Amino acid sequence: MSDDAYKLLNLIDTPDDLRKLSPEKLPQVSRELRQYIIDIVSSNPGHLGASLGVVELTVALHYVYNTPYDLIVWDVGHQAYGHKILTGRRGKFDTNRKYKGISGFPKPDESEYDSFGVGHSSTSISAALGMAVAARKKNEKKHVVAIIGDGAITAGLAFEGLNNAGAQNSDLLVILNDNNIAIDQNVGAIKEYLLDITTSKTYNRLKDKIWQFLGKIKLPGSNPRSLIQKLDHGIKSAVLKHSNLFESMNFRYFGPVNGHDVMHLVQIINDLKNIPGPKLLHCLTVKGKGFKQAELNQTQFHAPGKFNKTTGEIFKVETDKINPPKYQEVFGHTIIELAEKNEKIMGITPAMLTGSSLNLMMEKMPDRTFDVGIAEQHAVTFSAGLAKQGMIPFCNIYSTFMQRAYDQVIHDVAIQNLNVVFCLDRGGIVGEDGATHQGVLDLAYMRSVPNMTVSAPMNEEELRNLMYSAQKDNMGPFSIRYPRGRGVMPEWEKPFHKIPVGKGRMIRDGHDIAILSIGHVGNFVVEATGHLKKENISVCHYDMRFVKPLDNEILHRVFKEFESVITIEDGTVIGGFGSAVIEFMADHQYSSHVERMGVPDYFIEQGTPGELYHECGYDAKGIFTTVKKLLKRKTISNAG
Repeated sequence: MSDDAYKLLNLIDTPDDLRKLSPEKLPQVSRELRQYIIDIVSSNPGHLGASLGVVELTVALHYVYNTPYDLIVWDVGHQAYGHKILTGRRGKFDTNRKYKGISGFPKPDESEYDSFGVGHSSTSISAALGMAVAARKKNEKKHVVAIIGDGAITAGLAFEGLNNAGAQNSDLLVILNDNNIAIDQNVGAIKEYLLDITTSKTYNRLKDKIWQFLGKIKLPGSNPRSLIQKLDHGIKSAVLKHSNLFESMNFRYFGPVNGHDVMHLVQIINDLKNIPGPKLLHCLTVKGKGFKQAELNQTQFHAPGKFNKTTGEIFKVETDKINPPKYQEVFGHTIIELAEKNEKIMGITPAMLTGSSLNLMMEKMPDRTFDVGIAEQHAVTFSAGLAKQGMIPFCNIYSTFMQRAYDQVIHDVAIQNLNVVFCLDRGGIVGEDGATHQGVLDLAYMRSVPNMTVSAPMNEEELRNLMYSAQKDNMGPFSIRYPRGRGVMPEWEKPFHKIPVGKGRMIRDGHDIAILSIGHVGNFVVEATGHLKKENISVCHYDMRFVKPLDNEILHRVFKEFESVITIEDGTVIGGFGSAVIEFMADHQYSSHVERMGVPDYFIEQGTPGELYHECGYDAKGIFTTVKKLLKRKTISNAG
């Protein structure tokens, strides 16, 4: 789209420029900002619907508050595209989520306007409270605002923050962005509570009439806005038949208000600036607002990939039978097969129903499939309760989100040795979502837990068989991690067979060097060893399948026969699979040289998976180079 379409937006390099405009121009700024997001995201994929839904709110916040001195804390952060564009990154927005480009989430070392780093949900209230308390301690007249979605507020951390903020009585504004959907439809009692408030015509009509009445009268010493706040609690109790949840936590509740009326938002937020203490503004928004197709298909347009910005047609990669499926699809179809044969199997996910492919099970077995909302801790302990009563829960959580429930894994599952099957989706490098979403720590943090079996399939057939094995013979806690994206087997629907726990398999025999791999990256080894064979280099390659327990038989053979051993994992080299192999070597007093390949000891930023594998050095090219380097060093050493 031509620059003429962005007459006002092109004048805004910082929020200071925005604040120079008259309020009457803010609706046009909002229209231009929304169209700019659509234009860029249509060709450079990212999170669309969430950012479109908060355009007016973003404009209003930066118009009213003196950012970056005043602090705006976004929750999750995939709704912050408009914020990035208004805060000096418009010219770089086409690099969003690209390698060496700007992050898809708020990142303080990218901009002073990003007050807090965020990618996971439900952190905003606690972080904002800490900032507000710090400002009070330093005697700073600083406003702090947290913006949290109605999906993110279902997490326990959000309620912990609300509870403490009410007790602290700090000057904090929480904005509840209520669009009735996270990625999939919201679930739970909080959703129903908010729905009661937003859909009660009697309550909203009565509240509006009292606002209008009090606005017209002038009583000595009276403050209409203060008076309506006092009456509001009574109105809700009478009409909605329950008291206000937020006011019970000592928050002053305002709303619900139209989150797409930018002029009204500016007026309300200006008013709230002058009210001390903890406050909550309830804004009603539409996810995907302003792009018809995104409004109609909110889950699909959460992160749609490339699409036609005029028609809304999503450009899909052709996936016929000659192409391998995604690991997520294999999981979704396999759990249904297993559940049809074993009535004890249940499926659990924290708000990732479609992403994990558990939506397939939900369609066929709604009474055995549970989306518990954005609540990973609850998902794990809920699964533990099921397992304690003889069920076999398959608890599907993205690797990076499982970090949030680590205590529950230990305290509620592992100590009791319960047969919960943890299916850790997006294990390893995930790509464009960057540091907050790379699932690179689970092999390390799971292998340190007693009673835990830790596994990773090299391909789709192995995933099916690990799932099959995990629900046999009361296996105890069982972790299966697999990557985001496609596997390698177009013909993957093979008959099930049980994999013995702690047993790997030989992929290729050889005599020059041994490579031990875990998980999907074993396919990189297959590619590399094919090239090495052409140079007459003989590689012995084992797919170990398990990080815990390790296959001792394989390891004894390898360390007896090979001077040089390479371990490869799509996870951190600190404490992971390679570390486990070195511990085995030390415990058994072997003296081979072990080269660990995996994710280095720093946070990996955004980029395509291929770019990031290359940066970390364990793509096929990196493996090829490492093998030749080690063999050259061995030759020089032997010659000396």
